[in-house]
Order: sequence, then structure tokens, then C-alpha cells
Amino acid sequence: MRRRMRAISLTDARFNANLDKDHNQHGVVVEEIKGLIRVYKDGHVERPPIVANVDCTQVVESDVASQDVSIDNFTGIWARIYVPKRQSKLPILIYFHGGGFCVGSAAWKCYHDFLSTLSSKANCLIMSVNYRLAPENPLPAAYDDGIGAVKWVRQQSLNGTGDHQSWWSTRCDFSKVFLCGDSAGGTIAYNVATRLGLESTTLKPLCLKGVILIQPFFGGEARTSSEKYTVQPSNSALSLKSSDVYWSLALPLGVNRDHQWCNPLSKGSTKLEDLRVPPVLVCLSEMDILKDRNLEFCEAMRRAGKRLEYVMYMGVGHSFQVLHNYPLSQPRTLDMISHIKAFINP
Repeated sequence: MRRRMRAISLTDARFNANLDKDHNQHGVVVEEIKGLIRVYKDGHVERPPIVANVDCTQVVESDVASQDVSIDNFTGIWARIYVPKRQSKLPILIYFHGGGFCVGSAAWKCYHDFLSTLSSKANCLIMSVNYRLAPENPLPAAYDDGIGAVKWVRQQSLNGTGDHQSWWSTRCDFSKVFLCGDSAGGTIAYNVATRLGLESTTLKPLCLKGVILIQPFFGGEARTSSEKYTVQPSNSALSLKSSDVYWSLALPLGVNRDHQWCNPLSKGSTKLEDLRVPPVLVCLSEMDILKDRNLEFCEAMRRAGKRLEYVMYMGVGHSFQVLHNYPLSQPRTLDMISHIKAFINP
């Protein structure tokens, strides 16, 4: 029987009321996205539990097992690994969740559900990285954590034995590694891929075969047409206002949205022609305010001679595949999973 996913609303008055109770003790609120994050002048940050965290043992797909592993004890970075019960070795997808760099978790139920299903239907292992969040850890902290996650996977591939070797490493084809993420996680995946290429970092025996960007959260000082004119429903995951707040919190002081950490097409960014990146799949949404910016990125990458394909999902907006906040979310999510499967298992 097909499961129906509950739509998640990002404007829940209950959480806002709870936040209001103690706001005086921290002084003035300097930035806020209702129901998601509130930042005070004294540096205090509140993130209401609008999405439930679930344990890795919660079963979504009967043929997928998952477990949490520590990546870096010093920074507290960890990951949730999903392993489908298959006999053959499978590609590994290193995944970064969305949330404007400021909210979200690898333990969020919406990501646990989506990635369990993706692992099962696309026949791949998935390592979902729980990276550091802004504003406590502004960029490039999340990008550094992404690099650290790739290096951790490489170390696992070199270990003949280890605590987790028998559980998942023996089932992983380390010659087929893919970086993937949605929204801010897509931006992390892109920046990790480009840094690895520019730095000529030794990844052997890993082989980075591709990058999957799902509605990547790029920005810029100049507004695009879809940012200015696309009307968002009340339950949209991303509005122009929330986008502005996320970038204000994520970027370090003195850095604007034409920095390469935000805008890969700005004059200050590395020329696309100079990038060494594997094939790229970009998943776009018709009703997303990022649609035009994502299209500009795809066209620029193609002009630069990069191997890139993109798919436009009609009738849905930002993060539909995890929030299920559009009537067509479920069929479009299955379409997306099919496209990802074809990309990683050609």
C-alpha cells in the first residue's frame, strides 16, 4: 500500500509562541525566519523542533538498514549511513541536507524517510552528513565539513578492518562515489566537488563519478526574474525574504552574495572553464524562486564545456521531495528518484 506523506508546514504558531516566552532575556532579535530560526543580538540562537528527529533504527524501507557514525569528534560531525540489502557492491552517495546552512539535520524525519527510499529504489549506499550550521559556524565551515566527510570515506576505504568495516564498507564500491545534496546541501556538494578538483586532492582509491544538485541554493546581489516575481504559497520552503535571511546568517561579516561561496557565476568566482568536475545532474523545480538562477548556472556550465544535464519538475516548488508540500510532490519525487538512479547506475 502506498504511504501518504504528511505535508510539513514551516509556519507553526505553536513554536513561535514558545519562542516568544523567553525572548526578553536575550535582548533584541536581529534575524528571524518564523518557525525555523531566531537569532538575538547577544548571539543566542533558537531553532524550534518544527521537524521531528528520528532514530536511525526507525524502519522506512524493509530492505534498508541504517546506522549513525562519528566523522569528527572535535567538531561533532556525524553521518547517518543507509545500506540496502543487496549482494553486489553498490555506489555510495555522500549526501548533504538542506536548510539554508542554518537549520536541518541528518536526523530529521523528512530526510530519513526520503533517503531510505532513495537508497532502496536507486540501489546505492547513502552517507547523510550532519555538518555544522550557521550562524554559529559561518561559511566555509559547511564546505570544510563536506571535504572532511569525503576524506573520512577515503580513510574507511583504506582500512582493512574497523568498527564499521564489516557493516557497510564491504558492500561499497569506492570507485563509484557521488556527491549529492538539496538546497544548501546542493551548494555544499558543488563547492566540495570544485574544491577537490582545484586542489587535486588525492582521493584514491575513491573515484568521484558525479555530482547531483537538487534545487541548489545559489545566490547573488542582483535578483533574478523568478526571485522577484514567483509568488510562493504560505507553506513554501523558500521565499525571497527567507533566502535573504539565510544568506545574511551563513556568510561571514564583510562578504556579500557575489562571493564564490554563494554565487558561482560572479566575477570573483573561479572561472567555470578552469573547474575540474565530473558529470553533473541538476534537479530544478518549476515553482521554485531559484529556478532562473539554477537555469543560468546550468547554461553557464554547458557553455564552459562541462558535462551537465538537468531535469525540470513541473507543478512543484523548493524541497518538494522532502516536505511533500505540493499536490504533485509524491509522483514528482518518484520521478526524481528514477532520474538519480539512472545517473548513478547508467
